[in-house]
Amino acid sequence: QAQLVESGGGLVQAGGSLRLSCAASGRTFSTYDMGWFRQAPGKEREFVAAVLWSDGSEYYADSVKGRFTVSRDDAKNTVYLQMNSLKPEDTAVYYCAAGPEGLDELYEYNYWGQGTQVTVSS
Repeated sequence: QAQLVESGGGLVQAGGSLRLSCAASGRTFSTYDMGWFRQAPGKEREFVAAVLWSDGSEYYADSVKGRFTVSRDDAKNTVYLQMNSLKPEDTAVYYCAAGPEGLDELYEYNYWGQGTQVTVSS
């Protein structure tokens, strides 16, 4: 069955960078919108970024604009999240997701990865 698997998380110092990858298997997601969400301790899962299949449009939460970049490689069935200038408040479990008409809401996505931990130390 269709599956998403995140990788690339880890421990990084404030100001550093990480690149998360989300590899899809079981089906192609070339016509799906791909999103990234995160959940920090004591907080609700929140939207981070999305890239639409139709025209490659990118959307970002205000908290990460200018620091994070989302991209996709349909030939590899993979979506990426480049995270620069990381802050301690970016610490969270990061999830990738896919949906036929997804954008910035949880209910718009019906495929989810298992999550990868990102920890930013000060």
